[in-house]
Amino acid sequence: MSAPSLPRIAFHAPLKPVDHPIPSGDRQMARLILRALEATGPVEVASSLRVYDGSGDAALQAHLQAAAGAERERLLSLYAAAPERRPSLWLSYHVYYKAPDLIGPHIARSLGIPYVVVEATRARKRLTGPWAAFAAAAEAAIEAADLVLCVSARDRQAVEAYGPPGQRVAMLAPFLDLPPTPEPNTADRRAPGSPPRLLTVAMMRPGDKLASYRLLAESLGIVAAHPWALDIVGDGPAAAEVSALFAPFGPRVRLLGASASADLAGHYRAADLLVWPGLNEAFGMVYLEAQAHGLPVLAIDNAGTGTVIRDGVGGRLTGPMPQDFAAALAQLLADLPALRSLGRTARAYVEAHHGLTAAAARLRGLLTALPKQVPA
Repeated sequence: MSAPSLPRIAFHAPLKPVDHPIPSGDRQMARLILRALEATGPVEVASSLRVYDGSGDAALQAHLQAAAGAERERLLSLYAAAPERRPSLWLSYHVYYKAPDLIGPHIARSLGIPYVVVEATRARKRLTGPWAAFAAAAEAAIEAADLVLCVSARDRQAVEAYGPPGQRVAMLAPFLDLPPTPEPNTADRRAPGSPPRLLTVAMMRPGDKLASYRLLAESLGIVAAHPWALDIVGDGPAAAEVSALFAPFGPRVRLLGASASADLAGHYRAADLLVWPGLNEAFGMVYLEAQAHGLPVLAIDNAGTGTVIRDGVGGRLTGPMPQDFAAALAQLLADLPALRSLGRTARAYVEAHHGLTAAAARLRGLLTALPKQVPA
């Protein structure tokens, strides 16, 4: 039996294009999906248009609708003039009410090709209010998908509950390109008497991120009598608020600013524990990165963090209150040898469940199984 033919894929990330100048978990995941697709077959970034409204601005939504319309016309003209670039499948990453896919469904329908969404979040309560138009567009795009790949069980439940009959829905675990096997942690060579070093890597922006910083600061206040020091890597529009939250801790907390992705490995290797509550995280790429470098993690237990953290293997998951987080932190700080052991199991867990190679193989199987042609 001959191997299934490989689709020519058009890729689009409405929320955070792969060439966006500001690093984030969304951009990193978009780039990783693109790499996984490259192992599946020919792939091209069809559009770098960012379709994102973070504030519920009707004028901005109208502007982006018009920009997307122009992109649709450009692409259809391109494919007509250059048939060799015509895709046989369209895949969009991360579609939700603030970042609907205004391009992919139209192109797929016009060309009669399958349309696939990776990470779809349905939020029907947003069909009224300032994001109503974008929410309707996101719902329509997700319903139009021939295949929806979910990164968390929470998203899958909503997709299956509201999706059209017969829609294909499957899981695609978050993944990363594994770094080399970690060398012994630099924390093991720290001067005797040095406090355990905690690490936070997160953007500083209003909303859930700032709420996580608040919870972390309150938790650290509860364990202030314990020895610890914290490095915070990150920057953003809420940097002043974050600085104020941790100012009472004085030199125990160092605000290091943003860091290039290539430099993060050094921070992971120098720390004993990654501490980040992760309130309402879709999953949290930082947790995978830390565990891949042999650094255990501590987070609030929710549908997103539980997707990439196995409690008691590569880290700990706690209840949602600062007291819960603080109690788990105090327990981990009291047994550093056990903490090191937790880091070693973290690496093994990520290798087994969240590697790029396995994700590429799963994508290949799912995409090549799709019908080559769907009704236009």
